Amino acid sequence: MNRFVWILAGSAVTAQIVYPLVSGSNRDVVTVAVVALLAASALAHAAITRGVKWAAVLFVTTAGLGIAAEIVGTATGFPFGSYFYATSRLGPDILGVPAVVPLAWTAGFYPIWCAVSLLLHRVGPDQRAPLHRIVMTAVAMVGWDLYLDTQMVTDGQWTWTSPIAGLPGSPSIPVTNYLGWFVVALSMAVIVEFAGKSVIRTDPPRLTDSAPIVLFMWTWLGSAFAHAVFLSGPEFRFSAIYGFVVMGTVGVPLAWTWTTRSRRRTIDTAR
Repeated sequence: MNRFVWILAGSAVTAQIVYPLVSGSNRDVVTVAVVALLAASALAHAAITRGVKWAAVLFVTTAGLGIAAEIVGTATGFPFGSYFYATSRLGPDILGVPAVVPLAWTAGFYPIWCAVSLLLHRVGPDQRAPLHRIVMTAVAMVGWDLYLDTQMVTDGQWTWTSPIAGLPGSPSIPVTNYLGWFVVALSMAVIVEFAGKSVIRTDPPRLTDSAPIVLFMWTWLGSAFAHAVFLSGPEFRFSAIYGFVVMGTVGVPLAWTWTTRSRRRTIDTAR
């Protein structure tokens, strides 16, 4: 099963590498493949390490709230702002929202959740850890969307019609989008934290969180690099900075704890 998870994760990364090399309908196919592979990797890993019931909570919460927020959002403009999806590009839709979109919420949420959990574990026991995990996950989800939205809007997958201003250098996406993402992601994190706690398996996991942690680091650093170097568009250089900084609220301290622990091991070995 460990190999299966890594095959899914590796295939997702490979598809992401292919993304800037293709265009048109081929890019649409790659986009769907990336989302499907990342979601499958997340759900498979969650089921193996945290149990099938916890994985079900993860899926129902992230995909369920995700599609609900998107349907309401495209119909009313709340909570993200006014926007609409392109038709007939990402497969079948549910009330105007491509059916693959709720899977993207699952695919993005789980690696961030695992990265935050690992960071909090390394920091040490704290009664406020659940609150920290909830808030940090929501913030990092906004960081991920700072990459995602710019990439998908530039590719024409959805279009914003809101008159509200965007961030400096990124005028096509209203700031309300990021506020909406924070609220929706925060709601997801609250449900997963407390509903998941009652069904999570208590026996030692059969594999580590290495795969989702690698996917988190790849998304954080790889997206920044791709936006800065490979993808063409006036807003990508800014989204590279915004996404790197906001996802870095988890990525930087996580990397710091890793380097610190590695340094300590080296010193202990030398002694």
